[in-house]
Amino acid sequence: MGKTSQDYTIDELMVVTLAHAFTDDDIMLNGTVSYIPVSAFMLARETHAPKMTWVAGAVGVDADPGYIIGNTLDPTMWKNCVMYLPQIGDMWGYVHRNTLEIFCIRGAQIDQYGNVNNSIIGKDYHKPKVRLPGSAGMGDMCTLHKRIYIWSTTHNPRTLVEKVDFLAAPGYLTGGDARAKLGLRNGPEIVVTDLCVMDFEPTSKRMRLKSVHRGITPKEVQQETGFELLMPADVPETPAPSVEEVELLRKKIDPKNMRKLEFRGSKTKV
Repeated sequence: MGKTSQDYTIDELMVVTLAHAFTDDDIMLNGTVSYIPVSAFMLARETHAPKMTWVAGAVGVDADPGYIIGNTLDPTMWKNCVMYLPQIGDMWGYVHRNTLEIFCIRGAQIDQYGNVNNSIIGKDYHKPKVRLPGSAGMGDMCTLHKRIYIWSTTHNPRTLVEKVDFLAAPGYLTGGDARAKLGLRNGPEIVVTDLCVMDFEPTSKRMRLKSVHRGITPKEVQQETGFELLMPADVPETPAPSVEEVELLRKKIDPKNMRKLEFRGSKTKV
C-alpha cells in the first residue's frame, strides 16, 4: 500500500488491522453501531479486496454509500446496492446456510476464550448490577458457524475478564474442543483492541497476544487484561497503516469521523 503513515490514530489503526483480515472471497454483514468494522469493510473494498461482498445493515447487498453518514443500520448505508435483502425473510436464510460467513462483534465483557457478554453485569440475571442492551443477533451468529472478529475500544480488566457474567455469544466456551463437541464450526479468529491484536492458541483456544500497538508494551497489555494472556517470546508491533489507507478513511470513507464515536467513555486518545 505504499508509504507508511506516521500520524495515524488508534481508531485508524484498528480499522486498518481489521480490513487487512478480509479478502476478495469474503461475504459479510454488519450489525448496529458498528463503525469500526463498517469502516474496515469499506476500506478493504477500496484497496486490496474490491470483490469482497458486503451486505450493509443486513439489507443492502454490495452497497456503495459513498461515506458513513449515520448509524450503520441506517438506510443511508444501503445506497447504490445491487439488491435489497429482506431481513426477516431472506437474510436469516442466508445466515443459516452460512452464505453470510463473517460477523464482527463487540462486547461489554470478553473472556479468555472469546466468549462475549452484552446482556448483564452481575451474577444474578434477574437482579443484575447493570442491564445491557442484550445480544441481538450476536448469539445467533456465534452459534451458526461464523468466522468471528471481535473488537473493543476499551481494553481494560472490566472488559477483558476471566469469565463472562453471562454467555450472550459463545466463543470457544471453556476452551479446547468444547466448541467442536457441540458441533459448532469456526468461531473467533482475532481480537482487535485499542492496545493490541490477539488471536487464539489452536489447541487450548486461549487468547494469545499477537501484536502490540505503537507505544504499548506486552507488560502494559497484560496489566490491562483480567486474565493471563498467552505471551509469545517475541511480540511484534502492529503494522502501521499506509498513507493511502489513512487518507481514504479521513477523506472518503468516514470524513465525519463516525468511527470515533466508538471511543466514548474510553481513556484512549484518538
